[in-house]
Amino acid sequence: MRHGALRYLLGTAFHTLTWTEWGPEGGAPVVCVHGLTRSGRDFDALAAALAARGRRVLCPDLPGRGASDWLPNPMQYTPPSYVIALTHLLARLDGPVDWVGTSLGGICGMMVAAAPGTPVRRMVLNDIGSRVPAAAAARIAAYVRMSFAFDDLAALEAHLRQVHAPFGPLTDAQWRHLAETGARRLPDGRVAPHYDPAIAKPFETSATGPVDLALVWSAVRVPTLVIRGAESDILEEEVAREMVMRPGVRLVTLPGIGHAPALMDPAQIELIAGFLDNA
Repeated sequence: MRHGALRYLLGTAFHTLTWTEWGPEGGAPVVCVHGLTRSGRDFDALAAALAARGRRVLCPDLPGRGASDWLPNPMQYTPPSYVIALTHLLARLDGPVDWVGTSLGGICGMMVAAAPGTPVRRMVLNDIGSRVPAAAAARIAAYVRMSFAFDDLAALEAHLRQVHAPFGPLTDAQWRHLAETGARRLPDGRVAPHYDPAIAKPFETSATGPVDLALVWSAVRVPTLVIRGAESDILEEEVAREMVMRPGVRLVTLPGIGHAPALMDPAQIELIAGFLDNA
């Protein structure tokens, strides 16, 4: 695993975007983008497996997450801002890429893939689709508005096991990994999730309604694998089935999992690797 960073211009100021990188530098690149409150380290298992197949895998931390800079203006914590940061990374790669996006990372992926001349050639959408119901969007907004601090890493891990139980069955080592890579130390010695609490600010300025991405999705023409947790409230079954009516789109539903599959299970990893190899 290697670490990378670049400077990108957002509005009137430059900020730093960081990523972890796996595999040979000459390998066909895969960009993996995480969900709302997570970081690029969520993809360590997937990235290592894809790297073993000769792929170059880059897992960025979105602005305000992981090791990337926090934004002074919290109202910039929105998908268009994230896409600006991510397209700086795509410009550095300067060629076709495959995209794996979990939740928010999938929204960013759809926005990039929908643009004329997109470098995205294949895309995996992990439990996100063309519409998010109002109730699910409100649940996410309520969660991100909450402030968390814990006495130690074990307490943070216990919290993650509870709130992220829909990720699916994970081993003790996998839960520990999520806690260790998703923690930041506070000045008083306690630990908190590794994101800027101000990412909640955009949710506070307007009522939470359904998130309609139908127009964006309608412009996506790249082969796409849609992964859905069978118990997900974010990607409804009806929405997922409508998405796969288009040629080149495949749906796989994972039983016993909600929002969003952790993509750490060997079968989930093989599903993605096979799609990226054969699409």
